[in-house]
Amino acid sequence: MSDAANLSVAERIKQSETHIFKAVFPNTTNHYDTLYGGTAMALMDEVAFIAGTRFCRKRLVTVSSDRIDFTKPIPAGTIVELIGKVVHVGRTSLKIEVEIFVEQMYEDHRELAIKGTFTFVAIDEHKNPVPVLG
Repeated sequence: MSDAANLSVAERIKQSETHIFKAVFPNTTNHYDTLYGGTAMALMDEVAFIAGTRFCRKRLVTVSSDRIDFTKPIPAGTIVELIGKVVHVGRTSLKIEVEIFVEQMYEDHRELAIKGTFTFVAIDEHKNPVPVLG
């Protein structure tokens, strides 16, 4: 039996929390010089996928994204931190909350810019749903 099989759900959630940092360059921004919403969502889906995979070590596919709140623009020349955390474990599905924090490159201040939740389903090699745990 692997070490992962002996972990509680709470321990798995803690160990699978995923942080990714990115610099926001002009090639990822729109005509307002802020990060494209679609690019932000793709980054969020990626960090959610990594957190979910780290949680269950199964094949996962995105099945939905819940409400995504864009509360602060993310300008070019900033740093973003994406944090993905499992917030619900179903039988075959996981909900993963993703937050994006923005910070200026030369200041110590950061603030929440975007928040959303993504749902994933664990699948087998035939694309059939399988339990996320076990």
